[in-house]
Amino acid sequence: MHGSPHIVGDVMTHTVVAVGRDAAFKDIVEVMEEWKVSALPVLEGEARVIGVVSEEDLLPKEEFRDSDPDRFTQLRRLTDMAKAGGVTAEELMSSPAVTVHADATLAQAARIMAQRKVKRLPVVNQEGVLEGIVSRADLLKVFLRADEELAEEVRREVVSYLFPAPLTPIRVEVEDGVVTLTGRIRDTSLVPVAARLIRAVEGVVDVECHLAGASARSELW
Repeated sequence: MHGSPHIVGDVMTHTVVAVGRDAAFKDIVEVMEEWKVSALPVLEGEARVIGVVSEEDLLPKEEFRDSDPDRFTQLRRLTDMAKAGGVTAEELMSSPAVTVHADATLAQAARIMAQRKVKRLPVVNQEGVLEGIVSRADLLKVFLRADEELAEEVRREVVSYLFPAPLTPIRVEVEDGVVTLTGRIRDTSLVPVAARLIRAVEGVVDVECHLAGASARSELW
């Protein structure tokens, strides 16, 4: 089966703003403001990603500006305390960077974002060189696919594959990304399989299967 494009390379942003390890604190803030981003890859050499500096990395400087945290807070938040005194990207960045490859599936990218609690991932090649960036918004682009486009893929990649000779023609309807199947099939044990395969189609929001089996009368015929 050959489904819709569903890898990071299909949805990532190729033009990426980044900073070098020596970028100053104020310059980082200015770049974030100018480009309306909340995080920047930090590069060295031939655009190799060595870390990511985010708003979260910068905020400790403001948080601890006029406070004198107690010993317990200092020990509990050693990393934040160190970043509060940072003045360059190298001192502020989170390293090693959480990255992804262009051939990773969207599901894999989403899982990494959820597990590592990040909003975007630098996309790198095997040498760690920056190729692009993928954000949560990029992963949601698949849900903009047209209903008819989804219906055609479901017919081609799932229905014709699982039910080549149905008892009655199987009707595929899609509304707002929700796929509905109706018809009669010979083997109802395949219904859960069909639902699982349809949910795997990029852009499908949900699946409703109204597929009935052969009646006792039809079996006699």
